[in-house]
Amino acid sequence: MFEQDKPIYLQIRERIEDQIVDNQLKEGEQAPSTTQLVNFYKINHATVSKGVNQLVEEGILFKRRGIGMFVAEGARERLIQNRKDTFLENFVVGLVQEANKLGITDQELFELIKKCKGSV
Repeated sequence: MFEQDKPIYLQIRERIEDQIVDNQLKEGEQAPSTTQLVNFYKINHATVSKGVNQLVEEGILFKRRGIGMFVAEGARERLIQNRKDTFLENFVVGLVQEANKLGITDQELFELIKKCKGSV
């Protein structure tokens, strides 16, 4: 259920983020409560709270006292932009650097990406 090499609170956070990015949780909709997540995943309340609170601190979720947590306006777009930035840093920069070392032209690189994308 959870990966061994990554803290569980981060995995909880990422699962909520995925639900927002995939439009399973829409802006303005109520997110699962920490109690619901604790019961569903059978994990410690503090672990769930840590992941959820990070999303609250970043403005992805917001709390309404006595009601629950909700997806903030603009949350999906912010998450997508953050993931694009991370994708650029973690994958594209290294790809371009290696392509330059190998003398691969921009056009060749573009064709390689199109070929790869078509086979996935």
